[in-house]
Amino acid sequence: YRNITGNEAAALGFVAASQLAKRGLFYGSYPITPASDILHLLAGYKNFGVKTFQAEDEIAAIGSAIGAAYGGAMGMTGTSGPGVALKSEALGLAIMIELPLVLIDVQRAGPSTGMPTKTEQADLLQIMFGRNSDSPIPIVAPATPGECFDYAIEAWRIALKYMTPVAFMSDAFLANGAEPWMIPDASALPDISVPNRTEKEGFYPYLRDPETLARPWAVPGTPGLEHRIGGLEKNDILGNVSYDPDNHHRMQVLRQEKVAGIARDIPPLDVYGADEGDLLILGWGSTYGAIRSAVERLRARGLSVGHAHLRHLNPFPANTGDVLQGFRRVLIPEVNLGQLSMLIRARYLVDAIGYNRARGKPFRIVEIELEAERVLRELEESVA
Repeated sequence: YRNITGNEAAALGFVAASQLAKRGLFYGSYPITPASDILHLLAGYKNFGVKTFQAEDEIAAIGSAIGAAYGGAMGMTGTSGPGVALKSEALGLAIMIELPLVLIDVQRAGPSTGMPTKTEQADLLQIMFGRNSDSPIPIVAPATPGECFDYAIEAWRIALKYMTPVAFMSDAFLANGAEPWMIPDASALPDISVPNRTEKEGFYPYLRDPETLARPWAVPGTPGLEHRIGGLEKNDILGNVSYDPDNHHRMQVLRQEKVAGIARDIPPLDVYGADEGDLLILGWGSTYGAIRSAVERLRARGLSVGHAHLRHLNPFPANTGDVLQGFRRVLIPEVNLGQLSMLIRARYLVDAIGYNRARGKPFRIVEIELEAERVLRELEESVA
């Protein structure tokens, strides 16, 4: 065991992913609180094939990461909420050209400069929808500092298998918080499969894998695999610039279906406690500790309460709807003004109750415990 912060665990996880994939890791970043630690930490792993680049601004940082991905490296960039806003156009480009990229968002209190040293979970809708047009991106969100290691690897597994940018969402509480972490056995970590197209026979830039809908990763300089990339829409299969209306619709659907299909490849949503009951407390990210402790207290008093925690936010685990339907009420505590609640209500038509605090501080256990008691009282009164 060792003590580890979320940023330390994330950096180690990204280095581990590079070793498991046997590909060089490139990290292009512009310093910003509370994500800067990741740049500083990764700079110390040059002997593991890690290249770090401190760019002149946020746009240049993600541009360099896209260039690295086009060149066959594991291109990655990191920032916080204000930087995500600046990177949004280039992130749309990464979605359009369908290259593996990981965007780290270590969230802080906003909007604008906000409170740089305080925590928040308010970038979820920005990451989910903050680009022009329909531009889906997978999202992973670790729940503890130690899990930042595991989900750094998971982000790259998805990015490489599905040839897509992936967002890794942390926050200041996770990034700077620490916990005892059991150092994993490196030899027990499963390798990450990397598509490595070298045969020119039958090559087309947008000829997709029938299972994952991923296009080939054709590295420049490979004989016979010359092709163009860019922000203009491409013809399905051939990859030529296309303004055909039917082709554009088909490509939009394919990009959406590729991300949606990842739901078949991620673990189901687990419930702590009974699979059904009076109240489910649903969370994501750094609210995990406070929610779990509150639920343990409530269950110790004989109350019918469960806890489910989302680590995959796009797509949601395939059984999420079934889990929600097993409870009479759903309470969603968030350090924002109800962003996950909005998504859950829209997707599953569940009358989720938001418990929202945007104070720049994590929840206390007693706050969630008292709110759960209030919801349970109202439920009992509605039945009486």
